[in-house]
Amino acid sequence: MPARLGRYAVRRRIGAGGFATVWLAYDEQLDSPVAVKVLADNWAGDPAVRQRFLEEGRFLRKVESPFVVSVYDAGELDDGRPYLVMSYADQGTLADRLGVEGFTPAQALAVVEQVGAGLQALHRRGVLHRDVKPANVLFRTVEDAGAPAVRAMVADLGLGKALDVSSRLTMIAGTPSFVAPEQAQGEPLDARADQYSLAALTYLLLAGRAPYSHTSLAAAAAPGSPPPLGSPARPFDVAVDEVVRRGLAVGRDDRWPDVASFVDALRRALAPELAGRTDAASPLPVDPQLTQPGLRPSPQPAPASPTAAEGASDVAGAAGVPRRRRRWRAAAGFAVAALVALGAGGAGGWVLERSDRGTVIVDDATGTISVSVPSAWDRAEADRGWRPPVGSGSFPAVSVGTAADWSTAPAGGHGVFAGILAGTELPDRVPQHPECRQALEPVDATTDGDPSRTAVFTGCPGGVTVERVVQLATNRLLWVQVRSPDRATANAVLDGVQTHGI
Repeated sequence: MPARLGRYAVRRRIGAGGFATVWLAYDEQLDSPVAVKVLADNWAGDPAVRQRFLEEGRFLRKVESPFVVSVYDAGELDDGRPYLVMSYADQGTLADRLGVEGFTPAQALAVVEQVGAGLQALHRRGVLHRDVKPANVLFRTVEDAGAPAVRAMVADLGLGKALDVSSRLTMIAGTPSFVAPEQAQGEPLDARADQYSLAALTYLLLAGRAPYSHTSLAAAAAPGSPPPLGSPARPFDVAVDEVVRRGLAVGRDDRWPDVASFVDALRRALAPELAGRTDAASPLPVDPQLTQPGLRPSPQPAPASPTAAEGASDVAGAAGVPRRRRRWRAAAGFAVAALVALGAGGAGGWVLERSDRGTVIVDDATGTISVSVPSAWDRAEADRGWRPPVGSGSFPAVSVGTAADWSTAPAGGHGVFAGILAGTELPDRVPQHPECRQALEPVDATTDGDPSRTAVFTGCPGGVTVERVVQLATNRLLWVQVRSPDRATANAVLDGVQTHGI
């Protein structure tokens, strides 16, 4: 981890993608946390990628909207890589929240209105986003009438284009389940492509499932008709279905004229539904522990304190002390492979650290998987890989928990297991937990752009159990199981699971 990026003191990594890494840093002059996005070193020599990275900053700088991530500064590191200094989203992403909880219709409408306002601001400045999806909707805490509130912001314009350029030349790119058919076909684009993506996001928020589960842009080019929006568990009036379905029309001329028209129509269609609900005014909850920036960095850090497990801490003992990533070798090999039932899990996009309790990052022996967990969980670890109950061969895996039997302890242990296994599609059913009182409806979403399925079980011994499966590649799945005292902790741990080299 770099100590500084330009004049900004680095706290920790909060996200990584194919083209860039995002770090939480501190602006010591303005005494404020910021997010610093740095171009990946393996793309630093590619002029086209570098130009696209810089264009994102220029596009965002054009727009002054509370619903679009702001760019405060830009610079270049000593090795020539450019970086952008941006708003810090202290409440994570929409993908984070979809992974562990659903949205009421009122909350869904609020998110759609705010994302829609961000897209309209981009369109007014002549910018097309082209990659609207849950991972690119960020949340931050703001003051609303003297009380904290959560606001959605549109982020990541890595695929953004000026509308006049998009109308002439279009690169085929985007996230298959949310991309407009004309974009998947490489046709000239206008603002209705973003409207289609917003409609797909709306469908996901209301129905709890995506309208499509495309695995390729070729499939997205000819999507067909989505299933009805409503279900017995989540019924909706036909008027709501018609609004969303029009936004998802294959032909752009059949969609709403613009994003504002779509949002207005959705608001009117949902009005009768919201009028009869007791939770119609429920705002998005603020999670005070989700992604706190921690204390202001100190130029004179105190030494790290010892832990019971190792005698020397891997966690910062004071502000300004970076955690050390380390790889722990289990003498008995991977001892936890038989503790969990078959399933698969998800790689999150944000490595989180709580300033009040500290976290530890643990890698598997191959460096393929890393998990970030509360330091209190770092009592029993195994990293040598595992053999899934189905198929053949061994795969990378790592387990970290409060005890070796954390996943089966009668009183309820806490921990996380993450393992790779072979698979060409998400399983229809994740592992079940009859020991828990309630199984919430599984959520199909995307995790860092990969299709995922997440199931949450509450009232379990020790708290909450979460199962997540992510389709990492055409023939590889990642399975994550988390057992935690509460959903906030489970959310943070899920987001702290990352894969490398896949």
